[in-house]
Amino acid sequence: MSVAIGADVGGTFTDIIVMDDRGGMWTHKVPSTPPNFEQAVIAGIHQMLGIISGIDGSDIMTVMHGTTVATNAVLERRGARTALITTKGFRDILELRRLRVPELFNLFFNKPEPLVERALRFEVDERVSATGEVLSTLREDDLFHIKSKLEECNAESVAVCLLHAYAFPEHERKIGDFLARHLPGVAVSLSCDVLRERREYERTATTVVNSYVRPVMRKYLEQMAAGLEDMQIKAPLQVMQSSGGLTPETDAADRPVYMLESGPAAGVHAARHIARRASLENVISFDMGGTTAKASLIENGAISYCPEYEVGSSLSRSSRLVGGAGDIVRVPTIDIAEVGAGGGSIAYLDGAGSLHVGPRSAGAVPGPVCYGGGGDEPTLTDANAVLGFIRSGPVANGDVVIDVAAAREAIDERIARPLGLDILEAAFGIHRIANASTMRAISAVSTQRGRDPRDFSLIAFGGSGPIHAAGIAREFGVNRIVIPPAPGLLSAAGLLFSGVEHHDVRSFSMSDPQTIGPDLLKIWDDLEESMIARFRHEGYKRHQITMERSADLRYVGQFSEIRVPVSSEKHKNLIAFLGKSFETEYEKLYGHRGPGESVIEVVSARLIGKVPAAGPSAKLIPATIRVPANEWRSAYFGRPWEAAETRVLNRSDVATCMPGPALVDEYDSTTVIPPDMTFRVDDENNLILEPTNA
Repeated sequence: MSVAIGADVGGTFTDIIVMDDRGGMWTHKVPSTPPNFEQAVIAGIHQMLGIISGIDGSDIMTVMHGTTVATNAVLERRGARTALITTKGFRDILELRRLRVPELFNLFFNKPEPLVERALRFEVDERVSATGEVLSTLREDDLFHIKSKLEECNAESVAVCLLHAYAFPEHERKIGDFLARHLPGVAVSLSCDVLRERREYERTATTVVNSYVRPVMRKYLEQMAAGLEDMQIKAPLQVMQSSGGLTPETDAADRPVYMLESGPAAGVHAARHIARRASLENVISFDMGGTTAKASLIENGAISYCPEYEVGSSLSRSSRLVGGAGDIVRVPTIDIAEVGAGGGSIAYLDGAGSLHVGPRSAGAVPGPVCYGGGGDEPTLTDANAVLGFIRSGPVANGDVVIDVAAAREAIDERIARPLGLDILEAAFGIHRIANASTMRAISAVSTQRGRDPRDFSLIAFGGSGPIHAAGIAREFGVNRIVIPPAPGLLSAAGLLFSGVEHHDVRSFSMSDPQTIGPDLLKIWDDLEESMIARFRHEGYKRHQITMERSADLRYVGQFSEIRVPVSSEKHKNLIAFLGKSFETEYEKLYGHRGPGESVIEVVSARLIGKVPAAGPSAKLIPATIRVPANEWRSAYFGRPWEAAETRVLNRSDVATCMPGPALVDEYDSTTVIPPDMTFRVDDENNLILEPTNA
């Protein structure tokens, strides 16, 4: 018997899911262990091996992992002491940035501090032109001088980003070889290895972020590998990338900037898997966990990607309109909008007495008040427990015991009494404010992308997603909510449904309009040759690999571009196809097309190589708790319904179609069905919620 393990680290819980090649599935949740998150993963897998009879380390074929280690290192500014080597005259590019600010009318907005302080940024007197002409030769004497400076400042990691190295990387390669010989203990990231694309600031910033988190990620993966080895697990460790594909741990250690959105990406892949099995083409993936809420769009069965991403701002996402509040990375990323609203988000009153929820979170330590872990500030989870949405007593294998009385006391003392509200009204206010925050994320990937949420189904998961899904769907007019089996562990399951994936890109120079098509095809062919060699090095055969081509286009004179996928049958009329597809998507995004004489240019050629998941693809099995027959619980649904005695069910007890209100309790979450909705279970074990008037 062969077994695959998926392990997803969240802000509050770490989720472990095990599937074998016979369709068996086991799930487990353990509290996360910040800042040493690998300890929870190792402990969770060790406990699972003890729970499942007949399975030991030798049966495990692969371990797939989603992690937030790289993101946390940037957010908390606890990465490596990083230096930057760049072309003379470009020392301050990290501070110059782009002329973008997230708050247009805030005259006192300050740009984020660069990850590399100015004293650690060094210039080298070299220059290569945009056409490859060497204008100033790289001298080894300069490199020895910089080496001394790096030793004096105790640099742990070095980013190298030279002008035009995206096309002509020879000087960067020489610097990398020099540092490898003379500073072997220092991690070196070359921009030509991290991002072969134009845009000097974006390329530099991306390479710096990679360098900043590289020693942190390497140490984390080494500790993870050591823990697995102690359990006699010799299976390869694969890490989820921001693009939604897995990559070997060696690649993750060298290019961790590609793992910044590792955990959220797994959830989107799981949502697509659920959507495909349920024959749903257009869905909104909504993942609400303990710390954040994430949304992404799946249209015509395809995951949406964005060309760049900001990490560290209040709303982490790709945006055409605003930005500048975080650190930019230009790597392939699933188009995910993320807000600081989750079960652990703290509810508080500001100086003016206004109620806020998040983005500050109680996390795993000390956690919500009702968890009894030492937390004394009310959280969203506390509010949902007071409302009756979360059952009192032990949950998640008894690792957590919900103390509703403690949650009531915290909300009464900190929120209800200062506002002069009833405890239930105060708790429902916290619940609705969290809904409003998460709606920002859904709007960012739908209405702000020219899509109407009413044309999509909502797939809700995460520990808190099924609790809030009905209220959010009502606000957007969404007529179908899908709650998949094991919703609180779906991101971990998404790891098992994801294959290995690599991305590559080359900037494109439009020299002769007559040769654009052949030139593009030549670049794609070269990228494919390199991609195939990479996959073969990792042990895959050519027939296992599929390729997806795309191109970035824009109107001449514009800064932002739009990505257009290209299938092989479109190559005969490539230019006409690209132009038509670009203008169609442009109109969706901006509401108009360029004038008839507008010239479209190709900016970059992209390639995605994939090896599909070899693991199980069977439908998920609900991880249930047994609810006693005829159990009822008082739940508060707000006006006009107020509090109501509500049926509590197992998912397996749900008939063909039942009216709300109801609560479906499970091992990892609770689905809240308000009085104005009906619910049923489909052939894939999904809970389907629909408005009664739909």
